[in-house]
Amino acid sequence: MLGHSHATSGALAFATAATVVPAGVIELVQGPARISAMELVLGTLITAGAALLPDIDHPKATIAQALGPVTYSLSKVVSTISGGHRQATHSLLFVLAAGWATWAGQHFLGRYFTLGVIFFMLALGVRALHLSPSGDSLRAYGPCILVAAGGTVLMDRWLPDTPRWLPFAIGVGCLVHLIGDCLTDRGCPLLWPWKPRLALPVISRTGNTVETWLLTPAMGVVTVGLLYLYVVP
Repeated sequence: MLGHSHATSGALAFATAATVVPAGVIELVQGPARISAMELVLGTLITAGAALLPDIDHPKATIAQALGPVTYSLSKVVSTISGGHRQATHSLLFVLAAGWATWAGQHFLGRYFTLGVIFFMLALGVRALHLSPSGDSLRAYGPCILVAAGGTVLMDRWLPDTPRWLPFAIGVGCLVHLIGDCLTDRGCPLLWPWKPRLALPVISRTGNTVETWLLTPAMGVVTVGLLYLYVVP
């Protein structure tokens, strides 16, 4: 799937979980209160960014261009360590590791770690949703940095010190990415390091008509509808 398709599916997953699934099931709230409208919107954007994380193993992917040389260099390193594209980072083990690492970082590294995750995910989301120019120049990734930094500063005022939904958002974003890639003919090695891949080729080719003109727009419309129903009384 294309980057914007992954991002849209991640946004839909969080919006659905936050508005449809009982809050106690996924600990989206503290006590009897619901997740706030501000947290819902932010969580949706963060999950859109997290839905790109498994592609950190691909230097030519959307995620590798989000922060210019920083993310490109990181993707080269991860690609080498993980064995290439759609290997270790496209497994259930990676999903669990991403969620656990976020939880551990929040609890042991504190507020700055949380804000760092928010900044990175917002930058990925901006890039994937084509809210910045294409390419790998400063003109392309500069707006990602500016928008992500502005959003992070804004959220620093409104978020609790340790948002309980953040590890869930990161894990769900990664999981939704895997599900999307399993719908293509190449599939994913979900049980890596076991090599066999799961593939249910509903999308015969990345960027085909079904994905571009049907699946992605439908997910976007449903996401916006869920946010509207929750935020607007």
